Amino acid sequence: MRSELPGTSYLALPQEEGPCPGVVVIHEAAGLNDNIRDICRRFAAEGYAALGVDLFGNRNRVVCMARMFVGAMAGNLEHYGVPALKTALGQLADHSAVDGDRIGAIGFCLGGSIVLTWGCADDRLSAVAPFYGAAPRPREAIRRLCPVVGSWAERDLTTKAARILDTELAAVGTAHDLKVYPGAKHSFFNDQWRNYHPAAAADSWQRVLRFFAEHVKGGSPEPD
Repeated sequence: MRSELPGTSYLALPQEEGPCPGVVVIHEAAGLNDNIRDICRRFAAEGYAALGVDLFGNRNRVVCMARMFVGAMAGNLEHYGVPALKTALGQLADHSAVDGDRIGAIGFCLGGSIVLTWGCADDRLSAVAPFYGAAPRPREAIRRLCPVVGSWAERDLTTKAARILDTELAAVGTAHDLKVYPGAKHSFFNDQWRNYHPAAAADSWQRVLRFFAEHVKGGSPEPD
């Protein structure tokens, strides 16, 4: 079942009755578009209530992105975008069909970087799934992250984040599954984009589902 929330957010609900786990879905620089709505529906088909958040809304996209970038570079864990995501999580957790204690988040490109920053500053998240996201600053904040399942393209400026995250998360024993896909390019998961890489997209999706089954749903990872 699909449902619209007030404003520009998008909510996709599973057919089965709740309370179900939830996922906040964070868009790329293109904003909340059909690709993100489709990802929400894919999560709903897997038994999650998926909320697609529009970090731009009716505001100027370039200005919004600049504020996020400046905040991230300055090491501000509450930079522009993070407060909106905290509000979105609360909105999703309060939904009658959702178990507010079982919520994860996934983000792509811009959203992949922000979901990592958010995960350092909000202990309500059960797990996060960044796609081609940059490592948060300051680096020591990474050790406060919840479990992470991350995916990167080999040919991308953000790829080094996988190594940084692995070092910091391993140091504190936080569960993580980080993978760099050889031959893949930025936005390889987006099937509406020229860099779409079917094999990398399929594998990374299954990794997210297995990781979220364990850390968000609370069950055991499903076999392939």
